[in-house]
Amino acid sequence: MKIICPNGHLGFAPLKTASFHLGVAEKPDFIAADSGSDDIGPVPLGSDTCASPKAWQEHDLQEMLLASRRLGVPMIIGSAGDTGTNSRVDLYVGMIRDIAARHDLAPFKLGWFYSEVDKEMVRQKIRSGSGIRGLDGRQDLTEEQLDATDRIVAMAGVHPFLRLLEEGCDVIIGGRSSDSAIFAAAAIHKGYPEAQSYYLGKVLECASFCAEPYGGKETVLGEITADHVEVTAMSPAQYCTVASVAGHAMYERSNPFEEFVAGGRLDMTHCNYEQVSAKTTRVTGMQFDPAEDFRVKLEGSGKVGERFVGLAAIRDPYTIANVDKVIEWAREQTRERFGDAGWELHYSVFGRNGVMGDMEPLKDKPGHELCILVQGVAATREQAEEVAITGTRQLFYARLPDVKGTAGGVAFPLDEVMAASPAYHWTMNHTMAVGHPLELFPTHFAMVG
Repeated sequence: MKIICPNGHLGFAPLKTASFHLGVAEKPDFIAADSGSDDIGPVPLGSDTCASPKAWQEHDLQEMLLASRRLGVPMIIGSAGDTGTNSRVDLYVGMIRDIAARHDLAPFKLGWFYSEVDKEMVRQKIRSGSGIRGLDGRQDLTEEQLDATDRIVAMAGVHPFLRLLEEGCDVIIGGRSSDSAIFAAAAIHKGYPEAQSYYLGKVLECASFCAEPYGGKETVLGEITADHVEVTAMSPAQYCTVASVAGHAMYERSNPFEEFVAGGRLDMTHCNYEQVSAKTTRVTGMQFDPAEDFRVKLEGSGKVGERFVGLAAIRDPYTIANVDKVIEWAREQTRERFGDAGWELHYSVFGRNGVMGDMEPLKDKPGHELCILVQGVAATREQAEEVAITGTRQLFYARLPDVKGTAGGVAFPLDEVMAASPAYHWTMNHTMAVGHPLELFPTHFAMVG
């Protein structure tokens, strides 16, 4: 069985049509793509918005839908609209309907499922003693953390996709989903073993990230048998090599040999990689361990406040050497104006440790010039703007020892501060026990066209 994946995050940047059409020419049995990630941060989930332009999302959906209907094979999308919230699923369902009408497509069966979770359901789980377990060293969820949450999505495994495939759906739009489950569901539906199916999903989830040289949004083709998985780059300029495929299997995980999904764990410890052609790598030796109890990951986001941002630049060596004192001066001036609570200032010092923060090993060796990104957060837009202005402009007025002049050591690319999205933070990265795999994922379907 063959699956093509044209984009590792549908809509985040448009898929490359040339390699996609080469993939379509291989006559795959499914066309599938993931459309979401928590890499984009907590703002889209909390504010129920997209991080990607609608035009880019519609571009990819149209390419995939027209190809799937021309071939007569299912099309599967997971984590619709970056976050998989109910409104993003509805957005994608609406776009599929519009594309079908615009191109006068023959009737097909459209299925979709939701994955938002009601806070009161989670509260009842906590009160009943069914702990909402924290991931990555977090404590179990408390009601205080729950109260600070604006929106929750559950991460689906293969189960709602399988349900809709069993219903004969030709196009499936999923809520928040485990990346690998989108592809694994297609393979499991066709009777392939779970181990090979989940590995197929793991290697395809980010499309051409499993190929080299690096090039995003190019199509790759995965083929599964009862014994192995093969992955082939469709772009003429790319190759799926042992190094690129094995490297991607280890991508974005604390343990490079395992992938957890709702219902079990993919074990890649004993995988063997073989170059079977210039563009294709074969993988064997994967295993799948079913979970003893069925738990679903929950992601939650809560609003911190409104936000404005400012920019400041430093070229003066003495000011660079004392940049922490400059920042503390600006904080102190903000405290004098607004008190000790009800606002936040965040400084990112690019050229020193703006990317890695305290993890930066060279933060004591800054560059010859710095750019400071200032974020002011408060309950209202008016106060957030004033906090950001104060926290930015007071960098210029900082009093440092040995400075005799009055010109200041800081320059401003812009005199004003800029309105930004509201500030949100992650409130939940936990798992919850459920009685049935579909408990949190209601499915729906309808004829379209």
